[in-house]
Amino acid sequence: MKVLITGGAGFIGSNLVRYILNRYPGAELRVLDDLSTGRLSNIEGLPIQFTRGSILDFELVRDLCTGMESVVHLAAIGSVPRSVAHPRPTHEANISGTLNVLEAARETGTAHVIVASSSSVYGSNPALPKSEFDWTRPMSPYGVSKQATEGYAIAYNFSYGLKTLAFRFFNVYGPRQLADHDYAAVIPKFLDAALSGRPLVVHGDGQQSRDFTYVGTVCEAIVDAIDRKVHSKDPVNLAFGTNTTLIALIDELERKLSVELRIEHSDPRVGDVRASQADGVILRKLFPTLRPTPLSVGLGATIDWFKPNAAQG
Repeated sequence: MKVLITGGAGFIGSNLVRYILNRYPGAELRVLDDLSTGRLSNIEGLPIQFTRGSILDFELVRDLCTGMESVVHLAAIGSVPRSVAHPRPTHEANISGTLNVLEAARETGTAHVIVASSSSVYGSNPALPKSEFDWTRPMSPYGVSKQATEGYAIAYNFSYGLKTLAFRFFNVYGPRQLADHDYAAVIPKFLDAALSGRPLVVHGDGQQSRDFTYVGTVCEAIVDAIDRKVHSKDPVNLAFGTNTTLIALIDELERKLSVELRIEHSDPRVGDVRASQADGVILRKLFPTLRPTPLSVGLGATIDWFKPNAAQG
């Protein structure tokens, strides 16, 4: 197995690196990351080729693609609020960077590219659960950039015969997801506050819902796709149809941590989607053996990782 992983020092990327190495100890892995949000400590000491650099450096990306069988393109500037505050960097990294990756794969003959899109592309569409054939209406620059990411991947399939797969991620969580920045995801932010004795800040009434997906399941799907060179002319929701409100999430955290958590409500955030839930039809068709990780199990594993690492931080 020869794979280039962009953003491989980040949350999902570093979990994917470990998953592949555990399953294929002799795999040839190249990781490209500018360490703007990823951390070298996530992959330090692992038998990989690490390059610090940007996906906006086309020549570098092309060099790293050479000789690879697959590319997993995870590098991006994430976060809806970040994109609202700073739209141009999100556009450049997520759209121009994706074009660089796809063009590098085409030029080097790399036959298979997986890209990370997002449930944020659905935006203001109120339908639940959400199908890949539902209309999309992004509410943030981040959502727009991810729609362009998957659109470019699918266009390269049609235009050049490049085998591409655009996964729409739905609120991925798990070990190595950090809370030490302003745009952290909700689960690490809640855990950080809970373990520090601070109130959990909920934007809005807490009835907004998410289809939380454990990172280990995401890695399993990606590796299966690499193994079988799964590709699709449609985007694929990578989620299983759960619909957990933030209040229900907090209840589960209270059970896991055996503490009563304080909640502090604040104004809703601009660009946030009210509800997110996948129908999972295409996912089940392409990955019939893939099974979800129950939220209680995934949260337990996340807490087990988070506690000692929070203490070190």
